[in-house]
Parts: sequence; C-alpha cells; structure tokens
Amino acid sequence: MNVMIDICIVPLGVGVSVSEYVTACQRVLKEAGLTHQMHAYGTNVEGDWDEVMAAVKRCHEVVHEMGAPRITTSMRLGTRIDREQSMDDKIQSVKVKLG
Repeated sequence: MNVMIDICIVPLGVGVSVSEYVTACQRVLKEAGLTHQMHAYGTNVEGDWDEVMAAVKRCHEVVHEMGAPRITTSMRLGTRIDREQSMDDKIQSVKVKLG
C-alpha cells in the first residue's frame, strides 16, 4: 500500500539550529529512493508504506547517532485505494482550480 506523509522530525537538546539534522534526514530519504519535497516546517514523502516507515525509523537512528539525545516527531499520513495519486497530482489539482 502506498502512503503520503507530512513529517517533522525535531531533535531536542542540540541547540537552536537543526539544519544539519534536516540535511541528514533528507539524505536518508534520497538514499531510500523515495519521492519527497522539503518545505519550511517539514517534508512530504510518498511511497510504499513499509519503505516510508523504514526511512522514518532510519531518520531517527541517524539523528540519534549525530548526538541528539531526544527526538520529537509529528506526522500526518494518508492512504488511498480508489486510485493512484501523487503529491504532484494533488498540488496540480489545486493549481488548476486557482486558474
């Protein structure tokens, strides 16, 4: 089953700037071969459920390996079985309606 997620992984106890941790997670998603789009407060990811969840787990592992003693993650996810739909499809649908 495919899934789309919006995820925000926040390392705690590492100071104010988290860009190096975001970069590490972006690398994990790229290495996993998952379609993803970073935005200002998180990342949208799409792909096979097990592959996406494995990448989320790997992001946590990597961020901990970088020294973060604690991580808080918020995630919204959605699945659809009536038809295939990508993140780009959803965005384009709105853009068309905007004119």
